[in-house]
Amino acid sequence: MWILEKNTPQQPGGLKQRVISALLYCTGEMKQLHTHMKDKSFLLQFSEWCLRGISRVILLNNPLSGALILAALLLKSPWQALLGMLGLLASTLTAIILGQDWEEVSSGLHGFNGMLVALLMGVFSSAGDWYWWLLLPVCFGGATTTFISSSLAPVLERWDLPVSVFPFNTVIVLYLACTGSSNPYFPNYPAQPPGAPESTNHTQLHVPQLLQGVVLGVGQIFACGTLGPSLLILGAVFLFSPVLAIHALLGSVISTVAVVHVIPVLCPVFLLPEVALPSAIDGAVSTGSELCNLFAVCPLTSL
Repeated sequence: MWILEKNTPQQPGGLKQRVISALLYCTGEMKQLHTHMKDKSFLLQFSEWCLRGISRVILLNNPLSGALILAALLLKSPWQALLGMLGLLASTLTAIILGQDWEEVSSGLHGFNGMLVALLMGVFSSAGDWYWWLLLPVCFGGATTTFISSSLAPVLERWDLPVSVFPFNTVIVLYLACTGSSNPYFPNYPAQPPGAPESTNHTQLHVPQLLQGVVLGVGQIFACGTLGPSLLILGAVFLFSPVLAIHALLGSVISTVAVVHVIPVLCPVFLLPEVALPSAIDGAVSTGSELCNLFAVCPLTSL
């Protein structure tokens, strides 16, 4: 009886410790899970690699963060989620076939460029959702990013430079240059649709909309322009690193304040289909220099 009474006060502390341990297990890079998955089936390992590849788009390396981001894409548009996953699968499988470094493949480094290409192809396509012909350039473009990445890596390593999203920028610019708005098979939105206003500058600012734009700026990294998916993506960043989530919000705040002053000039250039202009520009500088490259292709679409 004494033993039971002595152990009883320790139970809440033990439960609290287990909860904290479980939360810590799910944060960061989840290296314990990565080690645990090494002796599992290839399908389970490949699923983890793909989820890490999704999170790599936003500088993370966490499969649970990748799952949250995938849920956000499905909530925003199942078609966009399908395109993103196909691009990710194409680039990751190509890396496996080419015999790329196994540690890089398993950490998702060969998947995020393919996903970015696929997402932007879907955003710029004017053929609408469930246009199945678009799957061809999505798969081909995703695989091409791996070829470009594997070719540039040995060259850039001499100067200690990362390949980063250069393959994504290269493929998406070439795709847009080769298709255009009048292509019969892969039509894209024009840089400025006919009848679009030359300027959307307003003298009255709506603070609630600006605050919402700060959150949307994080979601725009994955071309999500609605509040719910953007909050999920921000939650994915917070799960990996609260500090990085704060940096993402700070970057979005700074870009939101900056764009209020320059929107009359940039509006004709940065006009994206079905995406609010402030949100599109907010996402460009949310979490650092690598995410600036994410929408660096936008000005080139007006050429």
